[in-house]
Parts: sequence; structure tokens; C-alpha cells
Amino acid sequence: MKLTKRLHSCVQLEKDGRVLVIDPGAFSEPDAGLGADALLVTHEHLDHFDEGRVRAALDVNPAAQLWTLHSVADRLAAAYPGRVHTVGHGDAFSAAGFDVQVYGELHAVIHPDIPRITNVGYLVDASVFHPGDALTVPESPVETLMLPVHAPWNKIAEVIDYVREVKPRQTLAIHDAGLTDLILPVYANQIGNLGGAAYERLTAGNTTEL
Repeated sequence: MKLTKRLHSCVQLEKDGRVLVIDPGAFSEPDAGLGADALLVTHEHLDHFDEGRVRAALDVNPAAQLWTLHSVADRLAAAYPGRVHTVGHGDAFSAAGFDVQVYGELHAVIHPDIPRITNVGYLVDASVFHPGDALTVPESPVETLMLPVHAPWNKIAEVIDYVREVKPRQTLAIHDAGLTDLILPVYANQIGNLGGAAYERLTAGNTTEL
């Protein structure tokens, strides 16, 4: 399986000639979802879900399908009958040849005065876990953790403890659009040295084999 990092929290996975894209949001490239056979969206926030990008991907490939939670599915299901699937915690399905398990129910707390929305994470091929905007710990082992390193709802101590709790073999940084080149080495040093797992941040467009 080949993983390509796109901007911010968007990730592209390729296997056997098929493509799965997770969270093509407004902070990712305009073409982030194009060419996907399957799309997964973790929640409705614009940096994870851009309706125009998802519609473009579904329009370009009439065989492409979307798996997501109710708040996103309700906006697209009528326009793409039979191609938009609603999922929640505990579900399992096959998407473009990838086996996917769903974990998590709520977005992390941004502030007590802000109501929490639904958020799900996806474990792909019992290997790669993308948690969206939450520090969800799957019930299954994780080989590669897509790690949300910087957000209004987290601090680095929580990120480090999350890595320790999940215990992946490696972590790859996501949710990183707000970090500058000046601060990136600080995050790499602290998460890499304290998390207990190998840490890497791929720049957008770079790939790695899993």
C-alpha cells in the first residue's frame, strides 16, 4: 500500500491500482479527491470536508463512492443515489478493495461552550488509522497512526500521550497546516523523543510505502 500525504489532514492510499482518499477538505489541494475510487470523510468541518471537492471527485468518476457520517451524507446522498454510505462507530465495510473499520463518535472538545459534533476515525486494512479530529484509541492494533499534531483542540502533551496509548509502530503527521517551518522541528523532536514510536512528517505530495 502506498500512502501520499496531501495538505493538512488529507491522505491518499493506493493499492492494486485503486485509490482511497480521506478528508479532502478546504485546506487540501483543490484536486485532492480527484481520481479516487473511494472517499472517506471523518466529519463536517471545512478543513476535513469540502463539499465542492467531494462532488467533483464523485462527478469525475461515476463509480466512486463516499463513506461518512450522517451530517455529511445528508448533504450529498440525494445527488448521488446509492453512492453515499452512512457509517458510525463499530461499522466495517469494504471500499475500493480496502477493508475499513470505524472507531469513535465525537469530535474533541474545542471549548466547553462549543457543542461537540460527531467525528469518526477509519482503520484501513487493519494498519493505517486516521482519527479525524479526535484522539480516539481503536480497539485493534495500529501499525501507522495518522497523528493530528496541531489544532485548536489539542496541545502537544495530549498528542504525545495519545501516541503512547495507541502504541503504533510509526506516526505520520497530519493536521499540520498551521505549523510554520520554524516550529516544525520542535514538534518533531518532542513527539519523536517522547511518544515512543517513530515520527515522520511528509510534505504534501510525498509518498511512503507501508
